[in-house]
Amino acid sequence: MPGLLLFTLLAGSLLGGADRPLGAAAPCARSSCAGAPLLEVAAPAPSSVWKFSRTQGGKEGESFAAITKTADTAQSDPDFAGLIVRCAPKGKIDVLVALIRPFPPRSHPKVTIAASSGGTLTVEASMAAAGAAVLLPDEVSAFAAGKWQTTASLSLVVKESDSEIKGVVALNGLREAYHSLLANCGQ
Repeated sequence: MPGLLLFTLLAGSLLGGADRPLGAAAPCARSSCAGAPLLEVAAPAPSSVWKFSRTQGGKEGESFAAITKTADTAQSDPDFAGLIVRCAPKGKIDVLVALIRPFPPRSHPKVTIAASSGGTLTVEASMAAAGAAVLLPDEVSAFAAGKWQTTASLSLVVKESDSEIKGVVALNGLREAYHSLLANCGQ
């Protein structure tokens, strides 16, 4: 169940690699470009959409809803995939950090979250999805329901032993996506 959701997020992150800016093209004088085909490529806009997904649970008729946002690839380590906000049992909301390179499943990484609007929080997290997703503690869910909805972006640092993965996630559109998620949690 969580593996399918993570796979969707990771695939989006890998395909979103085209969002990385390419080096600036060297200008050429008309005379030196004569005969060369002219190609103008528009740079893709960074992903500004929270993606909604629903995965099947382990029991018949059970499903889970989630919203995901891929990392800003220009400002994130290659092993940082993005952020997941999902419905959890008993009306709870979980916030997870998705990684490309997993940590050991029993590890408890320290996660430092810095909001662009100010404020930093460091928490001890646990692992989910075979170590490829970092489950943040319940206290972080309150930020997704409130303060983060008016924050432009988050910078996250996930530390486990001597390994560190950094990433940035834009939060634009979170308010609408979060309300859509809540409306789909019990379904």
